[in-house]
Amino acid sequence: MNAVASSEESTSAGAHRTTVLHLSDVHATAGAQLYGTIDGITRMLAASDYARNAGVAPDAIVISGDLIERGNEAAYPALRDALLGLEDSWGVPVLTVLGNHDSRVPARILPGHETPEGWQADAAVPRAVRIGEWRFLLLDSSTGSLGPAQLAWLEAELASAAPAPAGTVVVMHHPPLGSPLPMLARAGLRDAADFLDIVEGTDVRTILSGHFHHPLAATTRGVHVSVGPALAYHQVMNAEPGTVSGFDRSMYSLVHLGADAVSASSVGVEHPAPLFTLRPAP
Repeated sequence: MNAVASSEESTSAGAHRTTVLHLSDVHATAGAQLYGTIDGITRMLAASDYARNAGVAPDAIVISGDLIERGNEAAYPALRDALLGLEDSWGVPVLTVLGNHDSRVPARILPGHETPEGWQADAAVPRAVRIGEWRFLLLDSSTGSLGPAQLAWLEAELASAAPAPAGTVVVMHHPPLGSPLPMLARAGLRDAADFLDIVEGTDVRTILSGHFHHPLAATTRGVHVSVGPALAYHQVMNAEPGTVSGFDRSMYSLVHLGADAVSASSVGVEHPAPLFTLRPAP
């Protein structure tokens, strides 16, 4: 794999605070809906509409993997069209990475996932994207690990003589730590220790990931980690030992990147009717 990253520029973000609409685990299908009820692309668009109706003004949309359900590569064309539609309607970059349910070669039709000249079609392709004063490093953990080539690219990128003024955001599907659920305690990034050796002490401000289907906030090696909830379904957090169970809940995360702090808020796409509504006095 070539150690030179593909690079993109965007000036959509302001210098004061950058807002990221963090989506994850779409699990789009071709034909039958997931578990007979879940249409991943529809849920992705519903989350977008929910955020718009709430007055959210993102500077970027990040989707951290499992774009399709395994074996549903035929869903990539419809997903591509939906991603292009999101980018056009919001007028901001839509950044995606691959997860363990994704397939690298069919995913090459997605925006930003084209195979660079001279690269193997099935190779992981990391990317560096500038959004305002932030650098987003997009990594492919679809095999469950990053591997030596991507880790070498990451180390070189973070050692760049011209880092982003505000800092770096790393996006990948697998978190560099385990879930508190016993069945998912070892489901994080397999080469997490090597990854953390590289990012520790650098300008990486936060790591955005998914995979667990439940939100999680943590700090490891001095770096903030935000595991976004899933659009497709949510983990049953009190499932009996030895099982993994999911229930029908669609959620996303709203991430604010500031000079002094990084915050991530989990938002449910559906809510019960409000008990009350307060409005400021005129």
